[in-house]
Amino acid sequence: MITCEGESKSVGLCELFECSEELAAIAGRTPGETVAVVEFLLAVCFAAGEYPAGADEWRGWVEGRRHFAGVAEWLAGQADGDWDLFDPERPLGQNALLRGSFEESATGVAQLVIERTGDYLQFFDQHHLEDGESLSAAEAFRAVLTQHVYAPYGRGRISGKELGAAVTNLATGRLLGRIRVVALGATVGETLRLNLYPWQGERGRLNTSWTTGPVTRRGFGAKAVPRVPQGPADLHSALGRSILLRGRLDAERGAVVDRVLIGAGEVLELDPGRHMTDAVLHRTAAGLEKPLWPSPTRALWQDAHALYAAVKERQPGLYALLGSLKYKHDGTEVPYQLWAVGLIANKTLPVTWVEGCFPYAPGMAEHLYLASARGSRIAEFLAARLKRAALVASRTMHPAKVPADEAALAARYDARWRFWAEAGQPFYELLDTVADLGPRQSPVAAAGPVAAYAETLLEAAREQLAQRLESLPPNERGYQARSRAVNRFEDDLAADDAPAEIQELVVRD
Repeated sequence: MITCEGESKSVGLCELFECSEELAAIAGRTPGETVAVVEFLLAVCFAAGEYPAGADEWRGWVEGRRHFAGVAEWLAGQADGDWDLFDPERPLGQNALLRGSFEESATGVAQLVIERTGDYLQFFDQHHLEDGESLSAAEAFRAVLTQHVYAPYGRGRISGKELGAAVTNLATGRLLGRIRVVALGATVGETLRLNLYPWQGERGRLNTSWTTGPVTRRGFGAKAVPRVPQGPADLHSALGRSILLRGRLDAERGAVVDRVLIGAGEVLELDPGRHMTDAVLHRTAAGLEKPLWPSPTRALWQDAHALYAAVKERQPGLYALLGSLKYKHDGTEVPYQLWAVGLIANKTLPVTWVEGCFPYAPGMAEHLYLASARGSRIAEFLAARLKRAALVASRTMHPAKVPADEAALAARYDARWRFWAEAGQPFYELLDTVADLGPRQSPVAAAGPVAAYAETLLEAAREQLAQRLESLPPNERGYQARSRAVNRFEDDLAADDAPAEIQELVVRD
């Protein structure tokens, strides 16, 4: 049911844990689906009792490459009914109590796929929910997992006559609205080891369905009262939606899902210190601290320094563990990757997945933080100066404009958006270079990788500005606007607030 890279095949859970060192990575259809699968695998490990008890044991697991055969053995001993996607009483990951409303309210499977439907009424591409082909059982299961952790709030298409009106009140998934960071290793096994944090106390039970296990589920006669997860197994497998699937046999594809019903699920009371061990605290413009969040206007790489700062400062959880690993380098190690994923939503409507993958070599947090912070500052400085140049060109061309029209008029000459699109790849290359250098070489040394990155970005900024100014008319005012805009930009490069790497380039030129 899980698709893995390495052998390019779909594998069952038992096989995945048995062969975790032979599989390169989980390969979901979307970043969010991949994260949801990793969440479920972590829940299985915790439920099986296969997790480190403390930081020292965690390091031993990572450095000793502990296998997961014990998890496969635990799975083999579980009751088959608990793992049946179409069991009539306890369907895997679902709520059988929705059965009484199914015939009246169920729709086509588009409702199950977050990226295809926002308000649970219609496809983004304007097709009705009843349109579309069925999903294979494996595809449907992964979509269920994604719904449980990322689904947005809103109103469900289910009637409340059977279970109560609150079944239509869909709450926000526990990972929506924040960046989830997963430490990636060279194999599935290494990825699991890196993310299985130490836990003291009850580990909780795996939520295989709404009607099994010791958890007292909410009702739907009133607004939900958030519950505290009973442990990591419970947390990572929490049923954030009530979902029920209808399956049938297809002559060519085997078991498929052709109808689905979605209602309100569990609402959790989360303690950031215990239940968000991967979260990076970031300060808002109002001065409040909250987990790093996805932005429609700011790429994740611009905040990569926040991830490295968390490791450098040994922020409790994932980052303190990563920071405790010792630097070893013989030319053969592949750095870990800090994979950051978020879902941008416009209220109830999912918009797009955002992601970024940042290298982390043990013992290199200080250098990677310095490089990413300087790199982000250089990019933001150049982008801000491109905006100023655009305003100068606009004000020269349109001296009698209405103030309210200034932004729209300046947008014609604003090179920032194309510049940002070009700035990302050099930034990732900068981090890869720094990760390979080792801790003895400073990334900000003269003629070092940050200086080379600054030169690449300055060249891109000048080129993009020139291209945007080409739209100016070939007359006296157009020539004047072009000259003033370019001079404004070049003068800004030598200003006192310019990054040192930029000032050095200007002096050299």
